Amino acid sequence: MAPISREDVAHVARLARLDVTEEELDRFAGQLAGVLEHAADLAVLDTAGVAPTAHPFPLVNVLRDDVVAASLDRDEVLAMAPAAEDGRFRVPRILGEAP
Repeated sequence: MAPISREDVAHVARLARLDVTEEELDRFAGQLAGVLEHAADLAVLDTAGVAPTAHPFPLVNVLRDDVVAASLDRDEVLAMAPAAEDGRFRVPRILGEAP
């Protein structure tokens, strides 16, 4: 595998619209080369019998099941509101005048 050049890093940075300094080009070239070397090491592993995973540990949903239950009476709730209008809560405008 050919080493990553400063020009390669500059090209990728330009594509990503990143402004990198000359010092960063040298540093990132070395870092990217290390990442690609590691990826090459992983590519030679025999993973034919390994099931794909999205997470290293099994996850269990900790949320409760939805249960249908009676809801509050609309008129009773609106009666407790500071202001109501047409069966809804009335609140102050926050975005200015209506169009």
